[in-house]
Amino acid sequence: MVLRVLVPSARLADAIRSAQVEPIVWHINDDPHEAPPADVLVTERPREHSHRVRVARIPDLQHVHLLSIGYEWVLEHLPPHVTLSNSRGAVEDAAAEHAVALILAALRNLSCAAEQQHRHEWKPLWTTSLHGSVVLVLGHGGVGQEVIARLKPFRPAAIIPVAGRARTTDTGTRIHGPEELPALLPQADIVVVTLPHEPSTERLIDPAFLARMRDGALLVNIGRGRVVDTDALLNELRSGRLQAALDVTDPEPLPSDHPLWDTPGCLITPHMGGNTDQFVRLATDLTIEQLHRLASGQPPLHLIPTGEGTPNKGPKRVTPEYPVASLP
Repeated sequence: MVLRVLVPSARLADAIRSAQVEPIVWHINDDPHEAPPADVLVTERPREHSHRVRVARIPDLQHVHLLSIGYEWVLEHLPPHVTLSNSRGAVEDAAAEHAVALILAALRNLSCAAEQQHRHEWKPLWTTSLHGSVVLVLGHGGVGQEVIARLKPFRPAAIIPVAGRARTTDTGTRIHGPEELPALLPQADIVVVTLPHEPSTERLIDPAFLARMRDGALLVNIGRGRVVDTDALLNELRSGRLQAALDVTDPEPLPSDHPLWDTPGCLITPHMGGNTDQFVRLATDLTIEQLHRLASGQPPLHLIPTGEGTPNKGPKRVTPEYPVASLP
């Protein structure tokens, strides 16, 4: 069987080309034409919301493989017979590394130092530190666990993992439940959000959540922008009570005239947490493995179950293991 595979770049096409795979370069964002017939779509998350529906219009499509962990955007556009997989294992390290970079840049006020460099101004800064801070990590999936692993060498005073249900892991780590958040938030110097966007996490970080955070605390979001109520966050930032470091925003892309850009105490990066050379290598290797499996009739790795009984049968939404319900 020769698989016709839509891929977003010529580089990836060259990497996957084989006797079993016929790559066709088609980018869900950049190609002005509708996709040609294909058995498999390999795609990144569309930058434009309006392009998501293009998945549903691909003739002969049998499988979608995502170059990301997040898959919520594609579910409503996935035909019932089409199976779905993601790149679990390829992006967690890069995203966690970026979370730590955001924390350090915000706490050590590197944006101010960069401005002083631009002005040729030597003015030493006094800042807070990750060492000795209390860090609350919201979400204990792959990214959340990798964030925690990278935080430990910095010797924070405490790391508090919070997920959709309280439990103790096989290694003895206590995971707190959402019902504990009102008591935990005032203790945290840093809150790191690693959650996906779905109904249970929509604007979870709302005025009440932010009000419970202690004065001077830092909110870091590497999950999804719509988990945070942007207007509520703007109010806290403008008051000077909280700081934020955001790799994701709502809306996204962030319009050039949006007030978040110029709000004091807010560090913004353009959804680049997974954008590393190592991610590209890992994601490419995983894509090659997936296509080999599909061409030989084996089930692909990291299937996302989207329906009853068998993977990807029907449009049912699945809930990842770490959604956090609305605050009480």
